[in-house]
Amino acid sequence: MRLTFHTSSANETIELGKKIGSLLTKGDIIALQGTLAAGKTTITKGIASSLGVKDEITSPTFCLISEYEGKLPLYHMDVYRLEGGDDFINLGVEDLIYGNGVSLIEWSEKIMSELPKKTIILKLEPIEGTDERNITLENWPHGEIN
Repeated sequence: MRLTFHTSSANETIELGKKIGSLLTKGDIIALQGTLAAGKTTITKGIASSLGVKDEITSPTFCLISEYEGKLPLYHMDVYRLEGGDDFINLGVEDLIYGNGVSLIEWSEKIMSELPKKTIILKLEPIEGTDERNITLENWPHGEIN
């Protein structure tokens, strides 16, 4: 299923993240895609909130993987600094993406060949000069989002 959304502010993007997160289940993988400052970490904050994560969510650019405890474990990855799929696999991510939590992967365009076919793709497209975003979910298995 493909769903499209429009948000007008960071708060609306976080609220959409909460709605998405409330429907996620064990083993879901979300490939976050978008340019620098597209809102990948912002929407992750909403997803994390709905999963009961209490910690502050920051971009894992320099640590590559941040793990958070909530109703389900949340694995927040940033693969921007990786060269490609082999680097991703060498991080030992199989236990995470095939585990009991939810995986969110920023800059996933670089490693799509290493992700399972069931991966949910979340594309964020900022509208230049505004706080607005067009957001698309592809391969969404959990029905409509209200």
